Formats: sequence, C-alpha cells, structure tokens
Amino acid sequence: MNGTRRANISIGARVLIVEKQNQRRGETTEGYVARILTSKPVHSRGIKVKLETGEVGRVQEVLPEED
Repeated sequence: MNGTRRANISIGARVLIVEKQNQRRGETTEGYVARILTSKPVHSRGIKVKLETGEVGRVQEVLPEED
C-alpha cells in the first residue's frame, strides 16, 4: 500500500521507510510505526514516521501484517 496517504498508516503498522541520509540511494528500512510525525493527510514524498527502533523517515510502502 502507498505511503503517501496518512489514512493508510497506523501506529504499529509494518512499513518500509527511507531515512533522510539514504534518500539518494533509495535504501529502505523495515519496522513498526511508533509515531506518525506528518500532520497533513497527504504528502507527495511519503508520510514521516518514527519507528519503534527510533529511526525517522518517510514511508515508501505499508506492508501486510506478518502471520
């Protein structure tokens, strides 16, 4: 699912983010959302979140829940 819409993202969701220092390379980090930092309903580069592990970045993709 697309990470540009805030409505698609919830606390605890499993996501792929791109941290600021990795934007040029497009290197992603997988994790679970601890906080949603972007207040706008839509952001063209992705909604900014903080993961449970402390990384901050923009959501590239919302992943399905693991079983």
